[in-house]
Amino acid sequence: MSVEAKLVAREDGTLALVAPKPAYWREAPKKGAVIVPGAVIGRLEVLGGLEPIVAPKTAAGRVIEVYEPKLARRAVDAATVLLVLDPNALGAGAEVVAGAASRATEGLVFRSPMSGRLYRKPSPNDPPFVQVGQTIRAGETVGLLEVMKTFNRVTYGGDDLPASAKVKAIVAEDGADLDAGDVILVLEE
Repeated sequence: MSVEAKLVAREDGTLALVAPKPAYWREAPKKGAVIVPGAVIGRLEVLGGLEPIVAPKTAAGRVIEVYEPKLARRAVDAATVLLVLDPNALGAGAEVVAGAASRATEGLVFRSPMSGRLYRKPSPNDPPFVQVGQTIRAGETVGLLEVMKTFNRVTYGGDDLPASAKVKAIVAEDGADLDAGDVILVLEE
């Protein structure tokens, strides 16, 4: 079960994502990362358990500030600003990505089959497995999910998906930590 960050609009036009409760915050996104509504922005550690913390439904933009990103985990309270987003940093692109993510539960999407860290490329110097505008077919590799130092190939397909589809948007970023069911791709037939 995930918990949603609080959203505070600032006078300068940026958006602050605030911790919803006291905890330890870990797995912060990097400065420059694109955040879309519902994206996991880290995990809250409470009494030894980890809860994913997600961006609110009205938050989208590029990360311009991260609260103590160099520490493995950082104590936060219910008023700590975790991230500051610039919704204008991507121009119209932010609206497209945010719109795609908000429609993700309604439209045709490809979801992560399990939890793990997503890698969109076979190696750092190679091109991504999938790009926006590409048509993918059943059995094609979408990415790799790292679980406990083991890389698992994620392939397109499923009973509720067509045999082929065009990639409309890529929601999950390279290196993102995903839970089972998180949206990776927004598709169209």
